[in-house]
Amino acid sequence: MPPTVHILGAGGIGIAAAAGLVRSGWNVTMVDANTAKVASGRRDGMRIHGGPAMPVPFVAFDAWEPAANTVVLLCTKTFDNAAVLARLPASPLLVPIQNGYDPHLDALDHPCEAIASFVSACPADRPEARITRAGCLHIGARRPANDMQRERMATLAAAIGASGLFPVHLVDDVRPYKAAKLMYNAAISPLAAGAGVDNAALLTDPLANRLFFALLLENHAILRHARVPLARIGPFHPDVVARILRTPLLPQLMRHFFRPSLRGTYCSMAPDMGSGRTEMDAYNGHLVRIAGDLPCPINRAVIDMVDRISGQRLAPSPTHLQDLAAALPPGALA
Repeated sequence: MPPTVHILGAGGIGIAAAAGLVRSGWNVTMVDANTAKVASGRRDGMRIHGGPAMPVPFVAFDAWEPAANTVVLLCTKTFDNAAVLARLPASPLLVPIQNGYDPHLDALDHPCEAIASFVSACPADRPEARITRAGCLHIGARRPANDMQRERMATLAAAIGASGLFPVHLVDDVRPYKAAKLMYNAAISPLAAGAGVDNAALLTDPLANRLFFALLLENHAILRHARVPLARIGPFHPDVVARILRTPLLPQLMRHFFRPSLRGTYCSMAPDMGSGRTEMDAYNGHLVRIAGDLPCPINRAVIDMVDRISGQRLAPSPTHLQDLAAALPPGALA
């Protein structure tokens, strides 16, 4: 009998992962809290942009009843985890594909996680994903795993990879890849979402560019100070990126290299800005927690900025970056 998988979150990542599982013959059910998206999926199926419809069952989250032997791919945002975890059976076969660090999720004993370096966008009310930036999916253990668990990871990786949409890499330890992704997400997301711009603006707008590079360096310093292993998820290892950013003239050269791949792409935090809830605690909040005695003024300032935008339901604007820069201590952007 083919494996059964429930995918929590019919967004860009959830649909991209589902495409390979459907092609591999798995029994896939999509679960989402947005009733309009569920209705659209039931009527028209889900699809990868430009491809044929994939008719799979869609279930509203309020009606979701997972069985104990069902594989669950957690593709929601971290602020929705509490509601999901409250519904899981005692021993779920849980595989998060999320950015950020949720202490409640991390406390579970699930052996496997995945992290995506590609970008996949999806409309709010229609389950149609579009890969907007190439990358891959790393799947691997997040703690010591036995042979059976590693075999399940390999089976899942092969099934997701059957779509051919992106490379899928099975790795021994997924944690260095997740930490490297955090280094970038915690710099891109609050700045681009707060300013209301696409990711490429962080390489074209002078102030956004200074803030972005400074925050990347601070994120790298925190992770190294906390002795968190890092892996390469893009063209360069995070340590190489940090050296480039500290070398005169090289950052300006590299921004011209990366700008085309970021144009027209938006971070996952963008639609949440001003809504009253974001993933900042799982991104920059996590970095501040592990920083210990290492000063991290830019991370603390971007947390304050996003909290103010969310708390006051403000619209994203480049003026928020001006206020952010003014709030930083002297020398923070040097």
